[in-house]
Amino acid sequence: MKFETISVIGLGYIGLPTAAVIASRRKKVIGVDVNQYAVDTINKGKIHIVEPELDMIVHAAVTEGYLQATTKPQPADAFMIAVPTPFISDTEGKHHKADLSYIEAASKALAPALKTGDLVVLESTSPVGATEKMSAWLAEARPDLTFPQTHGETSDIRIAHCPERVLPGHVVRELVENDRVIGGMTPKCSEVAKALYQVFVEGECLATTARTAELTKLTENSFRDVNIAFANELSVICNKLDINVWELISLANRHPRVNILQPGAGVGGHCIAVDPWFIVDSCPEEARLIRTAREVNDDKPQWVLNQVKEALERLHQENPGYTPRDITVACLGIAFKPDIDDFRESPALSIVNAVAELGCQVQIVEPNIKSLPENFDYKNVELVPIEKSLIEADVICVLVRHSPFVELVELVTAKNNVIDAVGLLSNF
Repeated sequence: MKFETISVIGLGYIGLPTAAVIASRRKKVIGVDVNQYAVDTINKGKIHIVEPELDMIVHAAVTEGYLQATTKPQPADAFMIAVPTPFISDTEGKHHKADLSYIEAASKALAPALKTGDLVVLESTSPVGATEKMSAWLAEARPDLTFPQTHGETSDIRIAHCPERVLPGHVVRELVENDRVIGGMTPKCSEVAKALYQVFVEGECLATTARTAELTKLTENSFRDVNIAFANELSVICNKLDINVWELISLANRHPRVNILQPGAGVGGHCIAVDPWFIVDSCPEEARLIRTAREVNDDKPQWVLNQVKEALERLHQENPGYTPRDITVACLGIAFKPDIDDFRESPALSIVNAVAELGCQVQIVEPNIKSLPENFDYKNVELVPIEKSLIEADVICVLVRHSPFVELVELVTAKNNVIDAVGLLSNF
């Protein structure tokens, strides 16, 4: 099948790079997003997110006429949905369910543009069965067309799931190089979807069922989450036993079959911190290890916060006349991982919020942004360069291992009251 026009619904951290890479293959791409600012920015050949190499590709694609952004879906040969799928927690924070409202809204928005022979691919990371729900929403909106759940291989519309599996900061390269798992609702759906991805993917495109593809992505992120939880739990154990966790892991990893990851302030991002809950929600009695790993990683920010509280208590004991407002805490990094500007599910950001509520003066050092997030309205918080924080801060809390921090590690090491959640000061 020839794909002359391809529509990407959702122009965020995954959708925009995907649209741009496809457009770079000289395919007409219509990007759709409800954010008017994002649409206007893209149509100027610029980008509204931080991702290496993306700005050049978007500029070229827009300038050459292959990429156009709009707020309303238009007819195309294939539609790729890349919208958020956050989780909804109960009041106690124990049960987490996927919020599929963005997928539902995208489905209903693109439905009027569908025609016989079109392909719709769900890229959003989703719980098992979400692709089938998307197809049902489309069928409800377009009763004049047939879909795989009722007409199988003879359906008018092909439906598939192909989860993204890229690393922020390396998205452009990995979109092209990584293998892709493509799950159609029928074998024909898989075949057509595979042809779409072969337009721009140099890695292998592996066909399976939609439900298997959905669980594959959840499994990949759960595997990572479990391994990070092991490292984070080790860091807590080592702290109690007065052992350098970074040295411990370095020594243990000298074993030829051991590869322990590095601990941190928790786990963030829209994937690893979220996706395992989709498995737990589907199989709550069976997913015991996955649930425990999530709980370990979700608890790590509180453990880091407790370290900050202990440092503040020491300062109060040394300076009895101090009030919280007399103490300045510098928090180095609020993104969910190094060298990006993405705050989704960031444990560092949750720690900074909690520190601000203690009443002390908080200096945020985040080299990847020019201003604090819009909903960050604490009066005792300011965004400062690292040089200022190294002079003024009484307590330094390293939450993200950004490259600029590594370059200034000797200056950080020289300070007292440093809480290092990411091993910045470690020689191991």
